[in-house]
Amino acid sequence: MGPIAAVYIAQWRDREGFRPPLDTIGAMRVFGFAGWSGSGKTTLIELLIPRLVARGFRVSLLKHAHHDFDVDQPGKDSHRHRMAGCSEVLVTSTQRWALMHELRGAAELSLADALDRLSPCDLVLVEGWKREAIPKLEVWREALGKPLLHPADPWIRAIATDADHLSVPVPTFGLHEANAIATFVAENATAWPVAN
Repeated sequence: MGPIAAVYIAQWRDREGFRPPLDTIGAMRVFGFAGWSGSGKTTLIELLIPRLVARGFRVSLLKHAHHDFDVDQPGKDSHRHRMAGCSEVLVTSTQRWALMHELRGAAELSLADALDRLSPCDLVLVEGWKREAIPKLEVWREALGKPLLHPADPWIRAIATDADHLSVPVPTFGLHEANAIATFVAENATAWPVAN
């Protein structure tokens, strides 16, 4: 282990018991969230982000959305320019910038393509892309009446649920256990690209 890795690990020894896997130090790491619509994936991720940021991670998020989503507003200049035919519109200010890219019939981005477009960070949380070969936490609510995704997806490493007891061979967490889930995510995120 080199001196940078030793310093990095020393920083984490007293924080929530977290020790980063040695093979992921200095790499962008990914961890996914899967579950049926309405299961609470977005709400759980929203609880995890500040906990991960407080531990020193630079966190980014990739969300796979429905085909008709739009981040722009009709009537705004950027929307008018896109509707006029621009392939890309970049809007910038002193606070943030946003790039909107119209596919105009081209293929949707794969997870790999989307990750390649992110700025460097420590941890990328991925919501959606549930069939991708990345470690995931399944969010499952009993009231939805849907089956678990876990048995069919070997990449699901744990389940967060509102059920009192699940008989599954992976760790389970209550949906309210955000600190424990954040630790699990940090410890189980995988360096990108994921090795086969």
